Amino acid sequence: MSQTESFLDSAQVSQCESDVKRSKSRSRLGLLVTGVVGGSLVALYAAAAPFVAPALRKVCLPFVPATSAQVENVLKVLRARSGTLVDIGSGDGRIVIAAAKHGFQASGFELNPWLVWYSRYKAWREGVHRSTSFYISDLWKVSFAQYSNVVIFGVPQMVSLELKLAKELPRTAKVVACRFPFPTWVPERTAGEGIDTVWVYDTRTFKSHLQQEVTRNTITRL
Repeated sequence: MSQTESFLDSAQVSQCESDVKRSKSRSRLGLLVTGVVGGSLVALYAAAAPFVAPALRKVCLPFVPATSAQVENVLKVLRARSGTLVDIGSGDGRIVIAAAKHGFQASGFELNPWLVWYSRYKAWREGVHRSTSFYISDLWKVSFAQYSNVVIFGVPQMVSLELKLAKELPRTAKVVACRFPFPTWVPERTAGEGIDTVWVYDTRTFKSHLQQEVTRNTITRL
């Protein structure tokens, strides 16, 4: 073999080895990138899941944050009110915190513990932790008899909540439904429009309807 041919063979071998090294390097880089992206997605899902997953109530209510307009409409219809307020399914606590800033002693009930702890942190950060309370609880296991103002982001399936509130709330209470009205109650007023609409209900009205229904049922059985 000539010296020239030997040189060419050596060059080809070197080039081949260089290509193999580059290929391995790209492979390792690809695995690294895949691992980083995959890990980031897993971490993002783990952080976000508690905030978007349904709270596993009797009637499943996924967490949908209230808009600024919805919060303003709630405060608008309760402007002349005071005392205690409860947000049923309080999510990230924005309604409770806003109400506390307007003088209410406000509480929130939420089944998702991550949202409850986040709400408590927000209340502390906003300086209203002394006038707010957040509880990890199923709304069906709580009595709302002590509250004079009730806020709920309802869904059409929540017919049975009408009966629960009619039995438990004091006659002076007001109920504010957001996003969906109650199925059979007649609101005394509304505020906003579209998804930001809120419906206000007077407890005396739906308590009277409940009493009439009970009376009719009793007469029918007799």
